[in-house]
Amino acid sequence: MSTHFRYNRHAGATLVDGGHTRFRLWAPSCAGVALEVAGHAPVPMAARKGGWFECVYPCGAGTQYRYRVRPDLAVPDPASCYQPQDVHGPSEVLDPAEYDWQYPRWSGRPWHETVIYEVHVGLMGGYGGVARELPRLAALGVTAIELMPLSEIPGGRNWGYDGVLPYAPESSHGHPDELKALIDRAHGLGLMVFLDVVYNHFGPDGNYLAAYAAPFFRPDQPTPWGAAIDFRRDAVRTFFVDNALYWLMEFRFDGLRLDAVQAITERAWLIELPARIRAHVEPGRHVHLIVENENNDAGLLRAGYRAQWNDDAHNALHVLLTGEDESYYGNFSDDPAGALARVLAEGFAFQGEVSPVTHRPRGSPSADLAPEHFIIFLQNHDQIGNRALGERLNLLADPQALRAAYGLVLLCPQIPLMFMGEEWGSRQPFLFFTSHTPELGHIVRDGRRREFAGFSHFASEEKRHLIPDPNAPETFAASQLRVAEREAAPHALWMAMIHDLLVLRHAEIVPRLPGARAIGAQVIGAKAVCGQWRMGDGTRLGIALNLGPSPVTLPDTLRGRCLHAVLPQGADPSCATLPPGSVVVCLAEAEDE
Repeated sequence: MSTHFRYNRHAGATLVDGGHTRFRLWAPSCAGVALEVAGHAPVPMAARKGGWFECVYPCGAGTQYRYRVRPDLAVPDPASCYQPQDVHGPSEVLDPAEYDWQYPRWSGRPWHETVIYEVHVGLMGGYGGVARELPRLAALGVTAIELMPLSEIPGGRNWGYDGVLPYAPESSHGHPDELKALIDRAHGLGLMVFLDVVYNHFGPDGNYLAAYAAPFFRPDQPTPWGAAIDFRRDAVRTFFVDNALYWLMEFRFDGLRLDAVQAITERAWLIELPARIRAHVEPGRHVHLIVENENNDAGLLRAGYRAQWNDDAHNALHVLLTGEDESYYGNFSDDPAGALARVLAEGFAFQGEVSPVTHRPRGSPSADLAPEHFIIFLQNHDQIGNRALGERLNLLADPQALRAAYGLVLLCPQIPLMFMGEEWGSRQPFLFFTSHTPELGHIVRDGRRREFAGFSHFASEEKRHLIPDPNAPETFAASQLRVAEREAAPHALWMAMIHDLLVLRHAEIVPRLPGARAIGAQVIGAKAVCGQWRMGDGTRLGIALNLGPSPVTLPDTLRGRCLHAVLPQGADPSCATLPPGSVVVCLAEAEDE
């Protein structure tokens, strides 16, 4: 007998039995709606209370359908589970029981064991391509892969943040059952799988909601992507709660990363979501919710969200490594070492202070939160891909200093994240890419080039024309990783370094993380910091990092067994000073205190 999971959603197509399907659509702007099944006459749907329309039709899995919302407009299902003909094509009914799970008893892993590897599925060859990489990633020491957004996008090339059908896994990557097989295989290898979901906006092509559900949006609240989604309305709130549960229950994802939640106007809905999820998820199962939040809202981390992507940590480290100070890096250019020390000691660098760039207060106090509430990284899709030329950090920073920085990022008590290819120091760019219509593609291309007009390197129009066209197929192709690069000697050595650091993390840091708390951090040089933590077993972890040009004196409190050191060739590891481009990680037993 097949083992399968199912979550009963309020909207969309739901199999009643093998030969009948219930269709439900929220269309409060319509006086009437008809179901159109391919090859059959339209069927009027019954109007229900609150703007809902519903019918049961004699059809099963594989049926393709649309909703006729106006005489001149038939639309795909906004809760479609599969769009085999892209965003403008018909939706297809699926049977969630068709996939037979091989590891149905998988219950996840506790959060403190997490080491995240962020992946763009399309660049890795679709769901099957990612599945083939899983054994290598598990052997490396990764414990969770995070997939960039999968909601159906226009065309087959896109970061995923232009999705318009949040329930439909991108069809160009494979069938939804192939996504389930990817997750199933990950679980068999002991890997968690997280999904990046976008609940703050829809993409510019293929979103028909305004035509039949205008109250889905509130024009009085603009966002960078248009009118805000109206989370004050029950149908809208339920649509996205159902979406989260659909991914977690039917696809068995181990967690979700919510994109840019500062653009969700109703904070109350964000507070509500973790409780709604806990009420449905099986007892004993580990499910983790992550946020990206420009506002540094520490309250969300006290309300059920496991962690936040810590952009403050990245930005401080990036300025220390590269010296760049344009755009948001201007918030950290005056005292990057001080910002990094505060990140290590208290979580956020900005906890209510006024941003020098926006001139507005940003953040809230976070010092009471455990280190594992913060995800630390040197690179991710944003921090590479939002650069005009998509350069990775190893093209921008001194290799010796970068090796030292990895000692901090992968061994500190915050949760580490790496971006695909980072583990071998890939030099391939990760560019912003799309596959819009030619007209929309030109708008996106020109808009992106205007975005960089304020950067000194792209001040001239001639220089801005060097920025790759996001819609060109070559831009996507240039972002694909090369296996030959990974296997080349210098990159293999880099990957061995990352592997050794992750082995060390799992052996020495992870078992001590539950109950760990920061003791404090201090600036010990112009570009040098030392952070210390009381670990859950009473030991003291200390990490000193020097990214500056001159040696610095190590604090007397940094003592104990040396777990890891990156030092310039010929440097004395027992010396009381820390040379440029170096890191030392020490663990002091409780009785040594």
